[in-house]
Amino acid sequence: MMAGASATPILFMTTLLSVTNFGADAFYVPGITAADYKKGDEVTMSVNSLTSIKTQLPFGYNRLPLCKPRNINRKRENIGELLAGDRIIDSPYHLQMQVDVNCKILCAAEPLDEKTFQRYTSLVERGYHHNFILDNLPGATQFNSETEGAAVARTHYAGGFPVGYADPNGEDRYVFNHLRFHVKYHQKNKDVAEYRVVQFSVDPMSVEHIVKGGKTVEQLRREAIAMSGADASSFLVNVKLSELIEKAGVNGCSDKNSMVKSAPLKLAEHKTIIYSYDVVWEESDILWATRWDIYLSENNIVPAQVHWFAITNSIMVVVILSVMIALILVRNLRRDIAGYNEVLTDEEKLEEQEESGWKLVHADVFRPPNKCPMLFCTFIGSGVQILITAIFSIVLSAIGFLNPARRGSLLTGLLVIYMLAGSPAGYFSARLYKSFKGREWQKCTLFTATLFPGVMFLFFIFLNTVLVFYHTTASVPFVDILILAVMWCCVSIPLVFFGSYFGYRREFIQYPTVTSKIARSIPPAVWFTDWKLSVFCCGLLPFSAVYVELFFIMTSMWMNQFYYVFGFALLVFFIAIITTALLCMLLVYYQLCSEDYLWWWRMFFSAGSIAIYVFLYSCWWYPQLNAKRFSVTTLMYFGYMGLISWGIFLMMGSVGFFSCYIFIRKMFGSIKVD
Repeated sequence: MMAGASATPILFMTTLLSVTNFGADAFYVPGITAADYKKGDEVTMSVNSLTSIKTQLPFGYNRLPLCKPRNINRKRENIGELLAGDRIIDSPYHLQMQVDVNCKILCAAEPLDEKTFQRYTSLVERGYHHNFILDNLPGATQFNSETEGAAVARTHYAGGFPVGYADPNGEDRYVFNHLRFHVKYHQKNKDVAEYRVVQFSVDPMSVEHIVKGGKTVEQLRREAIAMSGADASSFLVNVKLSELIEKAGVNGCSDKNSMVKSAPLKLAEHKTIIYSYDVVWEESDILWATRWDIYLSENNIVPAQVHWFAITNSIMVVVILSVMIALILVRNLRRDIAGYNEVLTDEEKLEEQEESGWKLVHADVFRPPNKCPMLFCTFIGSGVQILITAIFSIVLSAIGFLNPARRGSLLTGLLVIYMLAGSPAGYFSARLYKSFKGREWQKCTLFTATLFPGVMFLFFIFLNTVLVFYHTTASVPFVDILILAVMWCCVSIPLVFFGSYFGYRREFIQYPTVTSKIARSIPPAVWFTDWKLSVFCCGLLPFSAVYVELFFIMTSMWMNQFYYVFGFALLVFFIAIITTALLCMLLVYYQLCSEDYLWWWRMFFSAGSIAIYVFLYSCWWYPQLNAKRFSVTTLMYFGYMGLISWGIFLMMGSVGFFSCYIFIRKMFGSIKVD
């Protein structure tokens, strides 16, 4: 990797900051400012797409017959939000700082027809959730979990609250039509009456609201139409209808206890749903700068000791491997180098027995790969690009530049860093291809620039076409797809060619030995140098060091949870790199000792084999989504996990190659060759 000398101290400082910030306390970088409110000021609430971990298909808020705001103002999403399926609009709920509200009637929706009833029922059965946002904070909600046989209420800070629930003992479905908003605020200065929102939670309830006085909702709706003189679908009619319902009164709205005792609202055709809400404000000592802490840590539902335990085990693996390298490689290399460099007398030369060992392949060890050398250079360049993207993305996330407060920042950051990393990718690909005496460097560069992102883009287009037929917000609009294509063609590809131009202009790489014109024959391999064993071992040990952290990353990706311990992720990532590098050096040493010099592809596949374990792990993890009935979800899951695994294969394969490449140069540079 070549990031430039000026970037080295910056990278070191960011890495140091990230690994010393294991608590992952949220802090804010310039660009995010706090919103101050006075008593009575309106606090804007937004609503995001409806989401479900079972289907992974988000839908717009307007898919259900819910209350609509006066003006539907859609937030301008960044490219990361669009790719994540976010579609944020203003909500119809009105909250004012420090103004409590009790059972405010929001609206009465149109009676459910057959189509709307089936859609509502389907979303409830598939576990869809609302996602509300207040002052850039997601709405937390409580859920009950079993702990030692007893139900314990826990607060879930990501993923929103459910649309409704199903009767476990029957076929009835119920909808949450009453919401209680709990908002905590903090006064930043006791001398100034200005307040900041520091926590937001939603308590959903299902309440069968029945209008008092004998009138039905439809009768009141006709009165509202007549009084407002507007069309039935007009916002003015909804406002007037809400006023008439509040004036008449509904059951279960006197206090929280009466609401709990009320019958739940069962979904049925021709049912008219009355939506209502409460607002409870509470002062808190939580500072605005740390308000994301409880969201990111899920109130410490997963203790940090779990991550520390995994880190400790991983470090033990690295220590054991390092000791093995010291005992085996260093000792053997010293002996070999001393023997190879020994000056023999004439009598000793006559008595010298036939040499054996890695020195015998000195004239072939730097011979280019016998199969697909251009493809090999393409893989190396692509792996370098992914490696740089991964390192900088994790580091920037660990120090807070890419954080949940900036929605879509992680995906946007990944795209930007990946494009900028095109220059190093082109440089290393061209440099290596020139050392293989390749002449079609433009073709090699084009493959480097298009192979991995091209496959990703083709799958994305295919999947996006499928998602369009589901009318899901996961489908990206055509204009934004065009923007992605322009970014790729006008930024990423030219940067790869820019790096390749300088890489190919450099002089030939000088190797410590001269490659012969005739390739040496390779003796039959012994069992411990078989490529199958190399692939099995070189992938298993690094995977054993990362699989615990991989569980939390998978949970964050597919179950709508925040991933916050990027300091741990950074350590685990470097442990995997170090483990892979050490194993590859050990394996290539024994391969060369057996006089097999075809190490290029073998070490690349051996190092990249961790991707096989990652994909197999994703297959084992898949049933947790409970999405077997949804073919598009299965396609999306295994498609993306397959592409992620392929990216890991290229990245770790490049790590294995560079570690062996440097190791072999040092080995053969330390001996005298006749």
